[in-house]
Amino acid sequence: MQFQIPNLRHLRVFLEVADNKSISKAAPRVFLSQPAITQALARLEETLETELFERRAEGMYPTTAGEVWYNRVSRCMNYLLQGTRDALRTSNNRQHSAQQLVALFTTTQLRALIAVTEAQNFSIASRQVGVSQSSLHRAARELEQLLQVPLFEKTSTGISSTKAAQSLARATKLGFSELHQGYSEISALQFRDVGRIVLGSMPLARTSILPDAIIRFSEIHPNIRINVVDAPYDDLLHHLRHGDLDFLIGALRFPPPADDIVQEELLSPPLAVIARPGHPLTQMSDISLETLAQYPWVVPRTGTPTRSSFDNLFEKAGLQLPRQLVETSSQILIRELLRGSDRLTLISTHQIEHELDLGILAVMPVNLEHTRRAIGITLRRNWQATPSQTLFLNILRQRAEAILDT
Repeated sequence: MQFQIPNLRHLRVFLEVADNKSISKAAPRVFLSQPAITQALARLEETLETELFERRAEGMYPTTAGEVWYNRVSRCMNYLLQGTRDALRTSNNRQHSAQQLVALFTTTQLRALIAVTEAQNFSIASRQVGVSQSSLHRAARELEQLLQVPLFEKTSTGISSTKAAQSLARATKLGFSELHQGYSEISALQFRDVGRIVLGSMPLARTSILPDAIIRFSEIHPNIRINVVDAPYDDLLHHLRHGDLDFLIGALRFPPPADDIVQEELLSPPLAVIARPGHPLTQMSDISLETLAQYPWVVPRTGTPTRSSFDNLFEKAGLQLPRQLVETSSQILIRELLRGSDRLTLISTHQIEHELDLGILAVMPVNLEHTRRAIGITLRRNWQATPSQTLFLNILRQRAEAILDT
């Protein structure tokens, strides 16, 4: 079963009943009749495939699943509240407070906001959401009228989202992510192995830590999907901060590029100069930077930590960078360029341990202890992992410890 974001009104009903321990007390607070509240709770329980409340003589008390759901729904609503406050900073809306506005939002309106903000086009967004363009347009404009702040502006190429739209869309995605987390946790309580882990992967983790972690995790949870997203760091960071990714694994950045993320170092291997076996440098015992500068290189793109280490290696010695550079992030292309020429590259041996074991590539005798690179996990600061996500992270930590012990 694919989880669908529930009706926001049903979520508010759930919170009020949980807080008041009573349907009758919650009714006037959500402006619904008791039968309507009972029906809303029944739909939620049907969606989650579990009971959320124990019906006792003294009131309604959340079950274990209900407590899990209460935590996630509360976190979702807090995100929506903060996102609404951010959106209202440029508004003259004095009719409703942020709290009142959140109570008026619908799931349809917020899904429309996310789709249009990401696509920057109503036609494309409508196809992604699976509704007509007129319906999507109406939902987005209703939200705009509620907030009394522009969300979308016409441009020569279509539309663009305002800062208000971007703030609320990001908060909504983070809030909806909490609901998905809650569904996964409740499913685990019911011994249903559902859900997925979506992580961003960078080169330093792809060939050693991550593959082993995925294999071990999948042996324990074979039905939980693992989506690995490979992309430049800036793209991965953006998707992490917007709730599209659960965490990142790879090279850390210092200082951290945003206040709302935290980094955890797992290991810090040095970089190495790599070439093909039989390269002329393999015959030398003392290789100078001047000698290295005479060879062609294949290096990562400008802006990456490894490229910065490469540039600094020569610049700090007062040398010009080697002229014959090929820039690429493809490890396959790097390997083949090295095998077919006298090119060199700067890379962690953990990334090419299989090539080294097979004798395809070789480490040049150059001491680069000062180029140690921190590899680790990057998380959203207030992210709350599910038990399965916690297990995956612990397996990553164990794998890193095993590497350090070897």
